[in-house]
Amino acid sequence: MVTLQAAIFALASAGLIYVSRASLRRPHSHGFWRFWAWEAIAALVVLNAPAWFRDPLAWNQLLSWALLILSLVPLAFGLRQLRLARHAAQARHEVGLLPFEKTAELVTTGIFRTIRHPMYSSLLLLAWGAFWKAPSWPGAGLAAAATVCLIATARAEERENLRFFGPTYAAYMRQTRMFIPYVF
Repeated sequence: MVTLQAAIFALASAGLIYVSRASLRRPHSHGFWRFWAWEAIAALVVLNAPAWFRDPLAWNQLLSWALLILSLVPLAFGLRQLRLARHAAQARHEVGLLPFEKTAELVTTGIFRTIRHPMYSSLLLLAWGAFWKAPSWPGAGLAAAATVCLIATARAEERENLRFFGPTYAAYMRQTRMFIPYVF
């Protein structure tokens, strides 16, 4: 079982390295930190995979499923808003940006009206949802690492956005929260 888990993690890592190849050359970019968050989440999912459907009505499983399902909400709304914004302009060509990140206009509507990073919020919920499948000290370490890396990702992206959008983004930061509407 351990060998299969290691093989699955290696395969997932290879895919993540490929997607993040440009960002991995830029340690101060948000994509660099996002890669490490993805790695921690992948490790957490693989670590807890054997318990994914075990004892489905246990309190930790119910909490886990609630977080995993909830993680789809900011993801869906965030991707939708970015897709709509891309139709307006696609002039942003920074190295390491994924296709959905190339909006040249600041998106402040929909879910972005209250939080700046809905996709990272989704990944936080995913990480902690995966952790609660089979809570353990190694899992807690991976979930904490993912959390720290996602905060670093968001901060790096905010520096990039301040350079690109200028004072408009600074004003937007004062009006919104990072991950949780009206809280954080």
